[in-house]
Amino acid sequence: MVNKHKMLWDKCLVLIKEKVTEQQYNTWFKPIVFESYSVETRTLLVQIPSLYVYEYLEQYYTGFLNKVLTHCFGTNVKLHYRVVVDKTHNIAQEVEAEEHSDINAAQVSSPEKNQTPAGRPAHLQELNPQLNIRQTFNNFIEGESNKLPRTVGLSIAEHPGKSTFNPFFIYGPSGCGKTHLINAIGVRCKEIYPAKRVLYVSARLFQVQYTDSARQNTTNDFINFYQSIDVLIVDDIQEWATAPKTLDTFFHIFNHLFRNGKQIILASDRPPVELQGMKDRLLTRFSCGLIAELEKPNVQLCIDILKSKCRRDGLKIPDNVIGFIAETANGSVRDLEGVVNSLMAYSVVYNCNVDMHLAERVIKRAVKKDNKPLTVDDILEKVCAHYNVTQQNVFSRSRKRDYVTVRQISMYFAQKYTKMPASRIGQLIGNRDHSTVIHSCTAVERRLKVDKAFVEELNSIENSFRLKK
Repeated sequence: MVNKHKMLWDKCLVLIKEKVTEQQYNTWFKPIVFESYSVETRTLLVQIPSLYVYEYLEQYYTGFLNKVLTHCFGTNVKLHYRVVVDKTHNIAQEVEAEEHSDINAAQVSSPEKNQTPAGRPAHLQELNPQLNIRQTFNNFIEGESNKLPRTVGLSIAEHPGKSTFNPFFIYGPSGCGKTHLINAIGVRCKEIYPAKRVLYVSARLFQVQYTDSARQNTTNDFINFYQSIDVLIVDDIQEWATAPKTLDTFFHIFNHLFRNGKQIILASDRPPVELQGMKDRLLTRFSCGLIAELEKPNVQLCIDILKSKCRRDGLKIPDNVIGFIAETANGSVRDLEGVVNSLMAYSVVYNCNVDMHLAERVIKRAVKKDNKPLTVDDILEKVCAHYNVTQQNVFSRSRKRDYVTVRQISMYFAQKYTKMPASRIGQLIGNRDHSTVIHSCTAVERRLKVDKAFVEELNSIENSFRLKK
């Protein structure tokens, strides 16, 4: 019986060889190895050498393979692949071929019919990149919280699709500068490569466009348009979590762009592992390039951002007011800009100077303070200020008593007021290990039991945190 089904598969290969070029056959079909066929479930299991081969077959030959299998094995045959994922240890993963869909048929019913090697139409209309030209690298101020994403983003803009940072997945809380950064990448790329088709689109607009195309029966045109993009930038992709049809369509667009060396940039408010509702096949693609976290700016970066905005817009705001705004704006770039704009409006309308009194009035109305989380940066700043030492001193390997005290107190408060594990706290405070954090917390707790003056010191520091109950 096994020989019979093996012969049927060999017959399939003969038919395939007649329909495709020799190079296509040798590359995609010759490496396929027959393993088994189940009469009860009508399931054909074949082995292929890599996930890349699986994805290519699924993308370009799904309908073709279905026809060949139906001719040789009969109707309703299910095709399963055993994909070799680790040749050294002979580890394989079994995956089921997807059902033949309209999207597959529309895109690539036969690979020989592709318009160009990249699948791009010969004549393309001019494209509006939909970029905010005011959001550039020049006004995206660098700090510790954004140094890696900014550096990678600049590299991508200069060499789109030609680095290991594809796709580039950026995540972080609202107001941390994600939209600014991905726009800056697009703007710089367009400056260097004017002919490249660069497009920024929000996830919501992409979904609306897809829904309209499905309603108007123009899905093929929609897919072909997005497959013509050289640098695709999609913002807020977490909004697709409840849109399975949109995700399925984007999956095929993603595969096409990625396979043809086109740059993909994605932004979200959470990392891929927390995007519930999305299929693993898409999440693994989001994760195969570089994932970079864009953290909220600390106080010093907020100050630098505010001073840069003042210089750029010709504003005059006293340093003490800038410091106050930076400390109370919740680490949000949007809040910073909103406060400054409000200050200038009040100043012009009421013909008054920008001072601390005006800043307090504006911030009271503009910045929401409830439930502001305390960060390790907040803790370090206040503890260092209390003991008049620098963060560099705390991060150093010095065993000087003052530095050790500040280090231990910072770790104690970090464990008390944040939800971070000891290992993460240690990394953020001088790149120490978790055992150092545990030891520091124990030392502080012991001292609190016997030293009343120390208790008062820590109470004073806690009051300066402005914790929100």
